[in-house]
This record gives sequence, structure tokens and C-alpha cells, in this order.
Amino acid sequence: MPFYDIANLRVEIIDPKGRTKKQAIPYLSKNQSSDSAPDIVINVDEQRVKSAMAEHPELTQGDWEYMITGSDFYTALIGFDGILLHSSCVVVDGVAYAFSADSGTGKSTHTQLWLKHFGDRAYILNDDKPAIRIIDGKPYACGTPWSGKYDYSTPAVVPLGGICFLSRSETNQIKPADTGRAIYNIFSQTIRRLGENGMNKLMDNLNELFKLVPIYDLGCNMSDEAVLCSYNAMKREITDI
Repeated sequence: MPFYDIANLRVEIIDPKGRTKKQAIPYLSKNQSSDSAPDIVINVDEQRVKSAMAEHPELTQGDWEYMITGSDFYTALIGFDGILLHSSCVVVDGVAYAFSADSGTGKSTHTQLWLKHFGDRAYILNDDKPAIRIIDGKPYACGTPWSGKYDYSTPAVVPLGGICFLSRSETNQIKPADTGRAIYNIFSQTIRRLGENGMNKLMDNLNELFKLVPIYDLGCNMSDEAVLCSYNAMKREITDI
């Protein structure tokens, strides 16, 4: 069974197929020895996929396997001081910035503007579902194979400089997020179907994340000025994290 290095975790995916297998190739571990136990084991049995397809036949078997393996990973991630954050995460000068919003708001369009503005200094870490982890007391954004419809992801673990909740506006303005509102926003953009123990651990992870990561609200249009507005407010050096 193949092993993968995802978010600084050793992950075993039992018999990956189709899109799951293709997207996971860059994350293949150099150590395929079974002597090293995995942190997470993902085993999506055929019955789970069939049950999902029965409810939503418009999606293919491959689509469902991809989504279920991702769901299993992000659920297990909570036990490793991590969360899923539905966001587009861009890296500039070795620091990651995650832009979260409801689907269709323009978070991917905004990060594409960052790529255009910063050129070779920037890349997309994950365009839809980066893993956020606290490792040795520091926050990191992590690429994963589960990355939305465009499959933009990079197998890297990068210091996280900030999280920004994006909304559309004719003018560009950014401010520190209100704590109560920010908790609601993050909670609405992560996995929530958890038992009592999982929910308690999720809340512990969010509490630590709020201590370590600056969180912002951004109203923006789709212009280069929007990039400068957000970057100048959020900019951090690796040594500051």
C-alpha cells in the first residue's frame, strides 16, 4: 500500500484510484517501508462510494472516492492539531496567506492576481482545501492532494502568515477581523460533522490558531490595487512567525 507525506504526516491510502491516485503522486513518500507506521490510514470501501452515488448519481465513482478520501484525511487531521480551511492559499517569499470565502466569491481570482503581481516570488500552495497545522507551537499551511476543481496544489509545509476572509467590494479595505465573527467564519469553512470528542478537539485547535495567526476581513475588487491592499496589511517575514 502506498505511503504519502502530507502536512508533515505519514499517510497510508489503501488502493487509491483515479483522481485520488493522480493527485497524490507528488506526495508519495520516499520511505515506502512498512516498518514505519502511518499516522493516518485512509481506507474507502466500495460500499461507502456506492451509497454516496445512490444519493448523488450526477457525480462519478472517481469523484466520490476523491471527496471521501479527502474528508477522511481532514477529519483525522483534527487529532494532529490541524484543521481544514476552505480557502485559496498563496505563498509569497516563503510565507503562506490563506483567503477564505463562500464558493463563488472570488478567492481563487484574488490569489491568481497575487501570482500575476509577484511572479516567481509566488505560488499556489492549495487552491481550495489547504491543511492548517500547529507544529511545535507554530502555525503552518500545508499542501494536500485534495485541492478543488483546478487541482492546484504543492507538496509543501509553509509558515502561515495570516488568514483573510474575503468579500466583494467596489473599493479595497482590510482590517483585523472581529473575534466572534472570525470564529463563525472559520467554523463555517471547515469540517463540522464530528462526534463530541472530535468537536472538542476542533475547538481546542481553533483556540490555539487564533492565538498564533492574524486574521483579517478584506473587502476588495479584482484589481492589482486589491493585491497591494491585502499584502501590505498582512505581510510577514518568516522570522516573525
